[in-house]
Amino acid sequence: MGIVISIANQKGGVGKTTTAVNLSAALGVAERRVLLVDFDPQGNATSGVGVEAERGVYEVISGSCTPEEAIHPTEIPFLKILPSTIDLIGLEVELVDEEGREGRLKEAIEGIKEGFDFVFVDCPPSLGLLTVNALTASDSVLIPLQCEYYALEGVSRMLRTVELIKERFNPGLYIEGIVLTMFDGRNNLSRQVSEEVERYFPEKVFATVIPRNVRLSEAPSFGKPIILYDINSRGCASYMDLAREMLKRRSVVV
Repeated sequence: MGIVISIANQKGGVGKTTTAVNLSAALGVAERRVLLVDFDPQGNATSGVGVEAERGVYEVISGSCTPEEAIHPTEIPFLKILPSTIDLIGLEVELVDEEGREGRLKEAIEGIKEGFDFVFVDCPPSLGLLTVNALTASDSVLIPLQCEYYALEGVSRMLRTVELIKERFNPGLYIEGIVLTMFDGRNNLSRQVSEEVERYFPEKVFATVIPRNVRLSEAPSFGKPIILYDINSRGCASYMDLAREMLKRRSVVV
């Protein structure tokens, strides 16, 4: 049965969707069966793999279609996506008075996750009901962390949220790890943040660091993961390294 990993940080602009798309693609190229669930109403993960969809995760949760009907293929044979559609923006309001509202995503993917090795959920940049649903449905959470001044404050809030979800809805939830993004080795602040994060959260930080890279920024506008847009870029190499490190941590033969 596939492991479900939320990629979450309540702060926007930290490389969350970039990580969701490109880590999923890197594992897909390594012939791991991957499902990317775009649970962000902005739909950037969906467009980032070149998919346009009329049915997606909202329609599955609302019961108007099955997961199998909403899942789309991508250019990478082992990577599929359960996309975001425009109606997802209203889901939090629709669920607010429903009993068991925090478990709707879990119910939606329960019957399909055994068909995948990894299920990644790209969360919105908030700690609202959508993110609560994602964390309730997940085995673990991967936290992208931008190398900037307020990084530690943000990750501390995220970790407190994880603890609350464990207490109330999902006792098995754990931290997959923290991945540093937008790293610039020429910048003293990037190095200082990296050192502080590793000091405060030992054994949680991935050794692979995602650099600030123009090609990574360009790829979404072409609807392609970086591995299809520029396989020779530093950004592509870093996400391939992150995929290898994740597999190694899980004692999977690369």
